[in-house]
Amino acid sequence: MAVRIEVSPRISDARASVREKKLRELGFPVKVTGITDVYTINKNCSPEELNRAASALINPVIERSSVGQAITPESFDWAVEIGFLPGVTDNVGATARETLEDLLKRKSTGRDDVYSSQVTYLSGLLAKDEVKRIAESLANPLIQRIHVKRAADFRRDHGMGTVVPLVELSQSLEADIVDLGVSDEVLTLIGKKGVPGYDAKSKKIRRGPLALDLPSMKVIQAYYRTLGRNPTDVELESIAQTWSEHCKHTIFAAQIDDIKEGLFEKYIRAATETIRNKLGANDFCRSVFTDNSGEIIFDGNWMVTHKVETHNSPSALDPFGGSITGIVGVNRDTFGFGIGAKPIINTYGFCFGYPEDQSVFYRQNIAADLTDPALSPASIMDGVIEGVRVGGNCSGIPTPQGFVYFDERYKCKPLVFVGTVGLIPKSINGKPTHEKKAEPKDLIVMVGGRVGLDGIHGATFSSEALDAGSPATAVQIGDPITQKKLCDVLIDEARQLGLYRSITDNGAGGLSCSVAEMARESNGCHVNLETVPTKYPGIAPWQIWISESQERMTLAVPPENIESFMDLMKRRGVEASVIGEFTDDGKCVVDYNGKNVMDLDLKFLHDGLPQKKYTTTFTRGGEDIDWEIPQDQKLTGTLHDLLDRHNICSKEFISTQYDHEVQASSVLKPLVGEGRVNADATVTRPLLDSQRGIALSQGLFPSYSDIDTYNMAAASIDQAVRNIIAVGGSLDHLALLDNFCWCSSEEPERLGQLKRAAKACYDVATTYGTPFISGKDSMFNDFKGFDESGNPVKISVPPTLLVSSIGVIKDTSNCVSMDFKAVGESLYLIGETKKELGGSEYYAMMGEKLRGKKSIGHDVPEVNPEKNVPVYNALSKAIQKGIISSAHAIGMGGLGASLAKCAIAGHKGAEISLQSHKDEAATLLFSESTGRFLVSVPRRHAKAYERTLGTFPISLIGNTTCGDFTVRYNGESI
Repeated sequence: MAVRIEVSPRISDARASVREKKLRELGFPVKVTGITDVYTINKNCSPEELNRAASALINPVIERSSVGQAITPESFDWAVEIGFLPGVTDNVGATARETLEDLLKRKSTGRDDVYSSQVTYLSGLLAKDEVKRIAESLANPLIQRIHVKRAADFRRDHGMGTVVPLVELSQSLEADIVDLGVSDEVLTLIGKKGVPGYDAKSKKIRRGPLALDLPSMKVIQAYYRTLGRNPTDVELESIAQTWSEHCKHTIFAAQIDDIKEGLFEKYIRAATETIRNKLGANDFCRSVFTDNSGEIIFDGNWMVTHKVETHNSPSALDPFGGSITGIVGVNRDTFGFGIGAKPIINTYGFCFGYPEDQSVFYRQNIAADLTDPALSPASIMDGVIEGVRVGGNCSGIPTPQGFVYFDERYKCKPLVFVGTVGLIPKSINGKPTHEKKAEPKDLIVMVGGRVGLDGIHGATFSSEALDAGSPATAVQIGDPITQKKLCDVLIDEARQLGLYRSITDNGAGGLSCSVAEMARESNGCHVNLETVPTKYPGIAPWQIWISESQERMTLAVPPENIESFMDLMKRRGVEASVIGEFTDDGKCVVDYNGKNVMDLDLKFLHDGLPQKKYTTTFTRGGEDIDWEIPQDQKLTGTLHDLLDRHNICSKEFISTQYDHEVQASSVLKPLVGEGRVNADATVTRPLLDSQRGIALSQGLFPSYSDIDTYNMAAASIDQAVRNIIAVGGSLDHLALLDNFCWCSSEEPERLGQLKRAAKACYDVATTYGTPFISGKDSMFNDFKGFDESGNPVKISVPPTLLVSSIGVIKDTSNCVSMDFKAVGESLYLIGETKKELGGSEYYAMMGEKLRGKKSIGHDVPEVNPEKNVPVYNALSKAIQKGIISSAHAIGMGGLGASLAKCAIAGHKGAEISLQSHKDEAATLLFSESTGRFLVSVPRRHAKAYERTLGTFPISLIGNTTCGDFTVRYNGESI
């Protein structure tokens, strides 16, 4: 019989105050009188064992526990319990189960488990529907259950009652045959909605999206005709995962107009190859576009890797689960690179709707059924931030670098970028670490977590627009504690001992992709699905094969090493299972309980996808401004308002949640100076016996896409590069990563925008000499549903390109930060300021003030990389000489925002004098022209500075002070 152990604080609970504040901000007049943590023990335990368990689950100094009895505050009107739905990963419950296993000296078997939940006690004159809305604001119905009771009912029933969220599955455990001898209409339906099946009530359903268009389905149909049979569901699901846009990047690989090789080959890979060929012996790239991450040289003995992923669609459904899975997933990309790199830095980037927006959209397919609201921007923001925090902090990986950007078009489909930098020796035991190869007869070993229904159709789901058909099972929840143990034993021990030959992560497509990808190394594989450990009984073979349940890696272990490998895993508490072996017969063969459920040629599986063909159109956007830029007026209020905008204001409340000191390697930190201003670039020293460091930054300008995506992409690259230059990096050792997040990507106009952005990547990167080493695209970031009145709605994110930059700095002691350091230093503007306010924060703000809506203009900033290269090289040289005390790459908000940030960071004032005969003061202050820096120079170094940069466009614009911040334009204070 299941028993509840309840835990609550002995003293006041800060959680209750925080929760009450949140609920009041949402408009609920409520008092939170207490919060109790609940552990439901579904184990056969004696009363003595349960009391010992209760003692083990608390801190006795500040907490108390009770077995079988509720712990309640003195008074309350309502009790709301929130727990996970059956089958959803419960990290707290899993940790409690392991604690009890250690305490009671016996492992859980069968359905023995521990489940966590939480009861919130409320006081106030609340109707039941109000309490229901409160509960819904605290929970995510996709993954959590809600139980509400009045105080009187609670006391009558002696508590909330015991709920054991067991998974009950009643489905066929055999592989089904999928009939492809059908019409094109039915083929299209199978590709869009999935394989026919039945739910728990024997009702006919479709299993979920395969994201296969009709041409792809026709190719599959023809292939099986040559075999004289129909596919099994395991085979068709496996093909869908492997061919998904998420895995195969079909848009970037398609023929676009006359570009037969596709945009990736034409512009991204070609840019890197061109740069590497030019660098010759100075090429610092080691492994690019061939593994889970990109790799560059760090020093003579060490390499660094970098990868940035997106987790957009899952984060729209479950923000916490989506983002924590994203960050722990990209961590696995790191220790799945080569023979394993150690994660040393995490990065993040979030594009959200405005959190104050309370309008409601619904995911329904029919307007009459408005019962499934999309999550609010505030809920998405809170959950995403929390997920990355838990994933990174619990993994012991510092998270110093990130950004947040807001636009109403990210309302229902946020963009969630997560990245990881890894450190790996150049060689181990004389073998290059970036090389790996599974050999025939190597055993296929799955290590880490078990397989469940979470993460079903994750790859195909993320390859489509978000709508009412988006499956809840596509959302996974990561467990960073389990993954931390997995990483430590693989990287610190198994790798060093040479116990495995190849490794990759179980990400998109689960085993179907990880095993089949590694099988290309040996030219075949044979898997026995019944040997794969599962979280609960009743999972069908196709689900085991494609599940994306987290914390799993797939390895190729030589037979002679398997005993040592399995013993090591057991001693370190990491589950490992031999699930098959690699072969050389050119096939991917999968059995289940003695029956063959998959027998596919590897060549067809990996190379059979037909190339898509598209034509494009392009129309430059923008608008004429129907209001004049204010002249001859004080701009103090304008600057204050600009600094208050979502995209420029402080994000300290996020930075302080992320541990950036955990590996004791930070040099330039996420918050700068006494004023704690968010830095645009951070520097980390991964080897504590070396001054060599890693600089990280990024560039992103989605608003420029409304005018021209070429300029958007060029500005993003330029900003990512300039941010690294500003802290002391150089073009000589700087690499880029691209993350394209597009919308409606099969429409000619959107493809035309994509084509221009990709061309800009080639043009700017090749001029700067900054190769792309890794990338990712997410091509269908659209929301389809209905508004509160039942009107159909489609919201497409603005075409967004995140360019991440990574630079190696030889001596971090020469790095500079953005904060003004001392009074009396000279302030210089490097670069030219042009009337380029199109897409700027200033235009957007003034449009809202003067016409009630954002304005974008048409004079979008342009990049002149040929002109910028010598300037950037000269500034790098000046920083390395130590003649510059602060530097900031001017970006959103223009010079005005840069001056304010640098002054606030350093707690200094400034006297600024701007002069011009043709440009307005607002243009000089708020234009976002590219290629510019604001630097401060001690007066004793002014001549050396001017000798170094004197041949380039520089302007002495003022000096730092200990007093006010004053700007004069043509002699008059503005």
